[in-house]
Amino acid sequence: MNQPLAHFQDGFVQALWVPPDEVPDHLRALVEQTGFAVHRNTVLKGCIDALQANYPAVLRLVGEPWFRAVAALHVRARPPDDARLLLYGMDFSNFLRDFGPAADLPYLSNVARLDRCWTEAHGAADAVALAPAALAGLPLEQLGQLVLAPHPAARWAWFEDQPIYTLWRRNRGGAAQGVDGGEKLVWRGEGALLTRPAAAVTWTALDAAGCAFLDACAAGRPLAHAARAALARQASADLALLMAKLLQAGAFCRAPTCADPTLTGMTSKGAPKHERPARFPSPPAPLPHAGEGSEVSRCPTFTLTKEMPA
Repeated sequence: MNQPLAHFQDGFVQALWVPPDEVPDHLRALVEQTGFAVHRNTVLKGCIDALQANYPAVLRLVGEPWFRAVAALHVRARPPDDARLLLYGMDFSNFLRDFGPAADLPYLSNVARLDRCWTEAHGAADAVALAPAALAGLPLEQLGQLVLAPHPAARWAWFEDQPIYTLWRRNRGGAAQGVDGGEKLVWRGEGALLTRPAAAVTWTALDAAGCAFLDACAAGRPLAHAARAALARQASADLALLMAKLLQAGAFCRAPTCADPTLTGMTSKGAPKHERPARFPSPPAPLPHAGEGSEVSRCPTFTLTKEMPA
């Protein structure tokens, strides 16, 4: 590239983002040109528009004037570093968390996290979801050593003490309902799973055990370890129902065998003392869509025992 041109372009980009009272001397002549403000305002508006498109639930909760005002501050503080504005705003939830005027809306940054999960699920790589039937008939020893790889589009999160999933779902589509719209809002912890096993992003509620299970899978832990992690997080978890729900939702894309000699206590018989049996179903036939509230059939055919602490 021609060096003078490259130098001009670098200076032009720098001038777009520098505050008016901090313009360096070598850029002052450029910034003071009559038409430069048009370029700067166009770029700023484009970034604000991108944030508004990427965070629709946040927008519905706070209204457009408030949103665009805070978005302008975010754009000034953290301009995009990628030309694909679909990806812009990765740290917007953290910005809202630390934004003083939003202190009275402690749920807002977490709602933004789910908006971001939707964007990431939408833009993730395509992959064929692991069919529920793929695990049917596997020997117990092999099943416990499987590493279930999360689908590239799968995103999940647990929010302690806040009904973030309900807030997000109410304000993601259709008429805005705000905090108090629709059914009575119960202020308790909630989790969510978003993924895209086919063309469209889907979402469903997910409890703390489910999030712990997926965390373990994402860390490359075998199924037996993931089951222990789920029960450690939520002792009352129904692992049979959880496993079926995740498979039907398309949360996984493959299940390679992981030879792990540390896995012990795997048997189809009764669990020895200090072991808690985790019952998994023979996977049902795939459903067209495993959305929230879908019925999940349970057909337990084996028991996977895991050594548990006394």
